[in-house]
Amino acid sequence: MIKRSRLNTLYGAIFIIAIWWLMHLFYSSSVIPSPYIVIINFFNKLLPVLIPHIAMSLYRIITAVLLAVIVGISIGLLTGVNEKVDQFFSPVIYLLYPIPKIAFLPLFMLLFGLGNSSKIILIMVIVIFQIIVTTRDSVKNINPEYFYSARSVGVKGWKIYRHVIFPAILPQILTALRITVGTSIAVLFYAENFATQYGIGYYIMNSWIMVNYVDMFTGILAISILGLLIFQVIDLLEEKYCHWVKVGNQEEREIR
Repeated sequence: MIKRSRLNTLYGAIFIIAIWWLMHLFYSSSVIPSPYIVIINFFNKLLPVLIPHIAMSLYRIITAVLLAVIVGISIGLLTGVNEKVDQFFSPVIYLLYPIPKIAFLPLFMLLFGLGNSSKIILIMVIVIFQIIVTTRDSVKNINPEYFYSARSVGVKGWKIYRHVIFPAILPQILTALRITVGTSIAVLFYAENFATQYGIGYYIMNSWIMVNYVDMFTGILAISILGLLIFQVIDLLEEKYCHWVKVGNQEEREIR
């Protein structure tokens, strides 16, 4: 399954590079540089220039996502298993959920400063609502017979979460992460244009201002690879901890 995923990734990369190369030939402009030149520039500048920017962006994304997962799953579990808590929190969650969180960046910068904190909190706020809603709905959709079966063999307390709830909701949480990580990287690109000198977003926009389109596309390539690597990590987590889901889907296809 992993080999097939890698082949699909390779196919997708070749297709995108081919489209990129055709656009370069069609426009015949420095605005769209050759993929070959950009890729060579990427490897030449990776260690001396790009690594600090990639590391800072990765730090902001990972910190924000980890905080969102810890807090979001906790609130989602609490609202999913406790009806009274759900009735109290759900109206607030569903009211705030559709609001475009990126609009809060100026407020976060005023409250938490111009450094990493405001950017991390912005990404966390974007991710956390998807995690809360997904966790809550996943818990409520667990078949009650699973709980009856677990209790019939003496499973209770924390073990219910470990053996019933967490395995049931993990695939949905990983799917929610895939959805939100892409949005988070886009928001990070925007946030890194304010009061910072490190980050892929800053590097791309600074290259654009300097009319250095090769470096600009190099930064776009770097942030694309960053997003791809995060997606690959999520795929590996799903492969390791949710293997029964793919087995079940395969069996269902065979029955059909």
